[in-house]
Amino acid sequence: MTRLENVMRAAAAGAVALLMVVPPSAARESKPTNVQTLKGQIPAKKPHRLILQVNNNEPAMMNLALNNAMNVAQYYKDLGDKVSIEVVTYGPGLHMLRDDTSPVKARIETIALSTPEISFKACGNTRENMRKAENKEIPLIAQAKVVKSGVVRVMQLQEQGWAYVKP
Repeated sequence: MTRLENVMRAAAAGAVALLMVVPPSAARESKPTNVQTLKGQIPAKKPHRLILQVNNNEPAMMNLALNNAMNVAQYYKDLGDKVSIEVVTYGPGLHMLRDDTSPVKARIETIALSTPEISFKACGNTRENMRKAENKEIPLIAQAKVVKSGVVRVMQLQEQGWAYVKP
């Protein structure tokens, strides 16, 4: 036997062994490519949900939180995706939503009119503590909704899969 014949027999034996290991049905099956997968079916879009926490009385931090909210809302709007953004305030950050002390009151009013996917939550515990300390009712801007506890609200949203950012 020549060397070429030996090589050809070894190659043939290898091919037969491969056919025995891989059943013909598996050889015919092929996984779809990304292009094939995308054709004919649109994957379900994951909801985009963001919590922005504000817990200090710094106007720069409040504006940063509002900038973050607007940037995220615009990003997903440009993609054609829906997004929910909740700005949760507690502690000194409640001043952001106080009608009598908010340094960003006018900006929030404008945002609320143009960007309904952004909502504002005020901590009820903080509001009550401020009421006692100041011996007066604490007025909130019209866009604010009171939650019992701002910290608990952040926890609840995180437990539901919301992304959390503290500017």
